[in-house]
Amino acid sequence: FLQHQLLPIAAFAGSLLTTIVLYAIASRGGRTSIAIFLLAGLAIAAIANAGIGLLVFVADDRQLRDITFWLLGSLSGATWSKLTTLAPVLGVALIACLSIARGLDVLVLGEAEAFHSGVDVERLKRISIVLVSAMTGVAVSVCGVVGFVGIVVPHLLRLVIGPSHRLLLPASALLGAILLVGADTVARTIVAPAEMPIGILTAAIGAPFFLAMLLRQRGLVSL
Repeated sequence: FLQHQLLPIAAFAGSLLTTIVLYAIASRGGRTSIAIFLLAGLAIAAIANAGIGLLVFVADDRQLRDITFWLLGSLSGATWSKLTTLAPVLGVALIACLSIARGLDVLVLGEAEAFHSGVDVERLKRISIVLVSAMTGVAVSVCGVVGFVGIVVPHLLRLVIGPSHRLLLPASALLGAILLVGADTVARTIVAPAEMPIGILTAAIGAPFFLAMLLRQRGLVSL
């Protein structure tokens, strides 16, 4: 039981520490450089991948299989005991996200516009960092890296229900869960009795959608 408690806590701490370091590198004078943010993110990701590579190198066959499934995303390790640890964190964090929904709506217009509208931009950023680190850390600690769900779901819903975060945030959580369970069902079915990592399916769906979004923004395709 203690192991199930410590793993999400350690994941949250690592996620929060990494995000704080990244934010500190990219920020100067109360302003954040998106270019430096992205480049520093790539550098930190390379360091993290080096650590994962070291774990892969020293792992035995069973551990290597577990690491592989974690890197590609899998719900095979999900248990009710782990859920009792994750659910309160995710529930409280989602409710907290709703409390800053209005600030996020204004922040979309730009930091200067949000500041002049009475939003404490830096405080909103700090709260967002903690909430994102908590939700991402505890979720990834259990199911591994499931890519593109966070890109596909919010942008798809934004086209359907609009940009209001008070609706967008809970709807994204619900549709993201539905998509993840659906992908897990397909992964357990198409290669039964084996199990395909979920990340393979979500990447196969999400990557073309993401490319279509980029092309749409450039006016090359219409959705």
